Formats: sequence, structure tokens, C-alpha cells
Amino acid sequence: SLMQLAVEMNMAVIKLNLSQIEELGDLVGFPFKEFEMVREDGAKRWVQETLMDTYLKNKFKPTGQSRMSHAAPEWIQGQQEGGFLILDDYTRADHRFMQATMELIDRQEYISWKLPKNWHIVLTTNPDNGEYNVTSLDIAQKTRFISVEAKFDVNVWAKWAEKAGIDGRCINFMLMHPEVVTSSVNPRAITTFFNSISSIEKFEEQLPLIQMIGEGSVGAEVSTMFTMFINNKMDKIISPQDILTNTNEAYVVGALNSAVGQGDSFRADISSVIATRIVNYSLTHAENSSVSDPMVSRLVKLTTDCDAFTDDLRYYMVKEIVNGNKVKFAKLMMNTAVVKMAVK
Repeated sequence: SLMQLAVEMNMAVIKLNLSQIEELGDLVGFPFKEFEMVREDGAKRWVQETLMDTYLKNKFKPTGQSRMSHAAPEWIQGQQEGGFLILDDYTRADHRFMQATMELIDRQEYISWKLPKNWHIVLTTNPDNGEYNVTSLDIAQKTRFISVEAKFDVNVWAKWAEKAGIDGRCINFMLMHPEVVTSSVNPRAITTFFNSISSIEKFEEQLPLIQMIGEGSVGAEVSTMFTMFINNKMDKIISPQDILTNTNEAYVVGALNSAVGQGDSFRADISSVIATRIVNYSLTHAENSSVSDPMVSRLVKLTTDCDAFTDDLRYYMVKEIVNGNKVKFAKLMMNTAVVKMAVK
């Protein structure tokens, strides 16, 4: 997201939800009147009406010239070079707000104030396809910006979900069924569903409740798929935390082999899901914690001597983990078996 990008680039970020702003001045600043004042030595100043008494006491006199100006809005006060201005729900705003931002979007300025140098404006909105309560844009508005249609990427979502603490059972479901995200069932609705059921310890004991919550958030079709996921015991797949931290290696290997099967019963889809979870958990853990030698040893085992993963998944795990944090996972590439596998 832009919030994350701003942090990574050490840039400021301001997010304004246009559909929630009622006063136009809160967006573009309020107008005020200025009067030209001149001193005996010829010095001239443009002075706000409220400050005229102060200047009169300091031997300034009005020249008779006046003008209207706009004060910069409160949200831009004190901002320095480099930042993002996010105008959220742009086409849900009152038409006056969309009109007022046209010059701001085109030239990054509004009458008598401008954005600081190296600021970028980003608009977010739902598509104008008849399914959303939005205002259509005309050519004059559309030609002021570049439009990009954001598409769902389950792998990007899974990385975010691991960091955000989304229930691991639900992450597995999404990785196995990314097709559930459609124009009518978006990631926000699915995340709401997952967060609503995450406190249930044993899904199989609360299927009617899960079905009810699901139908009220993501619809009957997705709810039924999730119920089948539970009935097939897919929610019981060993977690990446257990895989990497459980001291009983034999148990971990056995749980992995049991989950993915063998021979003609080998489940490549489940193996791929587990590999993705291991990568995302490893990198999330390494962000704020040290990587212990036992964890490195477990990763060596998984990527060199574990039948639950094919060679391409082993390579994928090593590549993603090492590239994701070269410092904390440097020891992984010190193992000769890992290096031999990685350079095949």
C-alpha cells in the first residue's frame, strides 16, 4: 500500500476521504481578504484584514488596493518536501469537491498555495460499472491523471495477511482458492469474514455459525467452499510456526508428509501453500526478531531433505527467504547442500 511505500521511502503521507468531508474549505483552504498597506519609507505589504490594526499602529496606511486569497488547508501545514496525498473515494465525493481538486491534481496547486516539492497525488475509487454508487468522470477530469486498475494477487495478500496476523487457517484457504475474489466478493469482505471467525478454536464444532457469518459477509457460495475446506480437514494443516519452531523434527516431517501425501496421492497444491506460508512466516519473523540456529537448521532440512516439497519449491523457498532478508538468513547459504540445490 502507499502507506507502506511512504514508510520505506521516508516520505510523508496524507489520506483524505473526500466522501466524508463536508466543508470545501477543509479540502482546499478558506478564502480571506488582503489589503495592500504602505509605510512612510515606501515599504508595501499585503495584510490580512484581521491584522490591519497591528500594521496601522506601526505607521502603515492602506493604499486602497485589496485582493482575495486562499489560506493553505490545515492538512498541509508543516509538511516538507516529498510525500503522497491520497484522495480516497474520489468519485464518491460531492461534485463540488471533484471540481475543486481539478487544478490541484493537474498542477499540484490551488489559487494561492501549492503542494511542497516532490509530492504525488493518488486518487482511489471504485469502478464506474453500474455496481457502485459513484459519479462518472468526464474527459476533462480523466485527462488529468493516469488510471490504473488494481487487480487481486493472492501472493501479495498472503504476505500482508501473515504480517497482519490473519488466522493461518484462513490464509491457507485463500492460497488454495484465490478464485473466490470476484467483483462482488472483494478482499476486504473476505478479511472481515476471517477476522470474525478467527476466535473459534475448532472450526468443525461451529460450522452453522461459520456458515451464517459467511453468508452475511462473503455470500453462500464462498461460505460453502469454506465449509468443505473444513470438512476435508484442510484447516488442520500444520502451521508454519510449528514447522519452524517445534523441536520434534520427526513430528514436523511426519505432519508435512501426512498433509501432502505421497505417490499418486501427492497434493502439489497443499505443498505449494505450505511453502508459501513458510516463506512469509520466516520473513515476517525476521523483521523484528533474530533468526536462531535451530530455525536455520530446520529450513535446511525442509529445503534439502524433505519429501513434502519438490525441487522447484525448495528452490523457491531458499530464493525468496534469502532475497527477502540477506543479513539474517545469510547462514542458510553457508550450508553446502542448500547452495548445491540453489544453483541447480
